[in-house]
Amino acid sequence: MATLSSRTKAQAYRFVKQYSDVYSVKKLCRHLSVSRSGYYDWLSRGQSGHARADSELGAEIAFIYRKSEGRYGSPKIHAALKAKGLAVSRKRVARLMREAGLKARVDSVYRRRQKSRTFFKGLVNRRLEQEKASKINQQWTADVTYIKVGNRWGYLAVVIDVYSKKVLSWALSDRLDSNLTMFTIVKALASRKPKRGLLFHTDRGREYCADRVRHLLAEHGIEQSMNRPGKCTDNAEVESFFKSLKGELIKDAPIANLRHLREKLRKYIQYFYNRTRLYSSIGYMSPIAFEKQCT
Repeated sequence: MATLSSRTKAQAYRFVKQYSDVYSVKKLCRHLSVSRSGYYDWLSRGQSGHARADSELGAEIAFIYRKSEGRYGSPKIHAALKAKGLAVSRKRVARLMREAGLKARVDSVYRRRQKSRTFFKGLVNRRLEQEKASKINQQWTADVTYIKVGNRWGYLAVVIDVYSKKVLSWALSDRLDSNLTMFTIVKALASRKPKRGLLFHTDRGREYCADRVRHLLAEHGIEQSMNRPGKCTDNAEVESFFKSLKGELIKDAPIANLRHLREKLRKYIQYFYNRTRLYSSIGYMSPIAFEKQCT
């Protein structure tokens, strides 16, 4: 796994702090490749008001960036923030984008095409080359969705088994970066221990293209696959899950804060969706009941 820069370590420490009430600090630090001593040193120094402001602004930047499908660089994102009434400097926007690993596809049509090819090199929809999943741990699919939390956004990442429809892992954060997606992948690997050759499919979000994510998948012999450009239907299983979740849990139910949302998600995913909710494509069984039948 790639070594973390000091900026990325700070992001990892924030992630550990956010999830320390759910998972042990030891496990979180191990999964994110940071030391516990480093985390506690960071924690003792405290997070400044400026750092908290950066975190909030970073969430807005990530939302605009993803909405533009990675086309916006710091100038356009700065303009979009200004249109929202947020007075920030372009330098600050550029810095936060660098820290989050958000890079535009560059300006000219020719250079954008070249940049996009380089960034997504080798990442094609390999599901088109395979038969439909016929057993568990043969194909996994993953994605991130946005959920309104007060006047901010929360980011929910999930990993789902294509065959059983079971949500294997999930994580919620106020930041959209590779720490979020890394955590869900590591958690799914730890719980399922799949054989080499597993297909891991996602949309073309750059948080799944980060070097550390690609290295992790390669280390476990996992084949990475991505949607074709503009084809969100290539990731239909996750899209279906998000549609159900938002319709059954989120719609018309204001969320006060991330802690409130996390508890609602925990109950919905772990106790309703995986254990109780009937899925027509698996014979009107719940994902867990279907998996028990398969073993």
